[in-house]
Amino acid sequence: MCNSASPVSDFIRRHYLHFNAATLRRAAEGYKNFVEQKNGRMMVTLAGAMSTAELGKILAEMIRRGKVAAITCTGANLEEDLFNNVAHDFYRQVPNYRDLSPEQEQELLENKFNRVTDTCIPEEEAMRKIEGRVIPLWEKAAKDKKPRLPHEFLYEVALDPALQKEFQIPKEDSWLLAAAERNLPLFVPGWEDSTLGNMCVAMKHKGEDVLEGVLGGLHYMDRLIGWYLETSAKHPMGFFQIGGGIAGDFPICVVPLITQDMKKDVPVWDYFCQITDAPESYGGYSGAAPSEKITWGKLTPRSERYSINSDATIVAPLIFAYVLGM
Repeated sequence: MCNSASPVSDFIRRHYLHFNAATLRRAAEGYKNFVEQKNGRMMVTLAGAMSTAELGKILAEMIRRGKVAAITCTGANLEEDLFNNVAHDFYRQVPNYRDLSPEQEQELLENKFNRVTDTCIPEEEAMRKIEGRVIPLWEKAAKDKKPRLPHEFLYEVALDPALQKEFQIPKEDSWLLAAAERNLPLFVPGWEDSTLGNMCVAMKHKGEDVLEGVLGGLHYMDRLIGWYLETSAKHPMGFFQIGGGIAGDFPICVVPLITQDMKKDVPVWDYFCQITDAPESYGGYSGAAPSEKITWGKLTPRSERYSINSDATIVAPLIFAYVLGM
């Protein structure tokens, strides 16, 4: 074993030499070179349940060290980092989740535990606690007719010193708090497909309409266009996609939107890496090879392209550790 100050990086350089492992190493080397030597700006996208997987333990440091310029995430990843912050001690691990019977799954529901693979999120301690914090902000935005984007409410909640006193994890392990402290550009398409999004809409049907206080996906796309035009005018642009779905599909579309729909010239993404466990298949966009994106005007033949077919909870921390020189 290596005894240097960068044991993870050295291990990857020594052992990740072939096949899928070699792609991981090349992608990590490319990411590090892109942000450090080329002065590039990296968009990181989060699908799946990365926040519940506690990716924040290393993603927060990536944000603090300037290795992430913007994040696009699902509504679930936005809120679940905050859920974990305040309710970590109440989460329940189910290592034998594959063996659970339907009746045992029902029992978890009745005990107000919502399962994400081997981890159960406690409804009362996590979801309801944050609901109580964010509802007054939605109400005020609607009353004042000053609507905001979903993440802007959660940035305010995360930055509240009173809530931080209730954190059950070290503050440095929260990627949402790290992003909020830097007002990192954040884009959350499809936010309504989340627990808090559901709660927000439910309020209207319970007689209290706060929808006028919360902006949505088209407003995020408008904000993304402005960010991309401004940033790409000064820096090469990179795209690091964890998983598939809307978190990746939404932001990568900004280039053809600008070039084809707005009829403006803009640089394409110069670096692209996707971690996915989805196979390439007919119509399966989450597993599509990066080269397919060339035909959509999102990448060019000159763009660095990597596709790592593996579990993101294993791969992403390794790549981030390499970029950080760990």
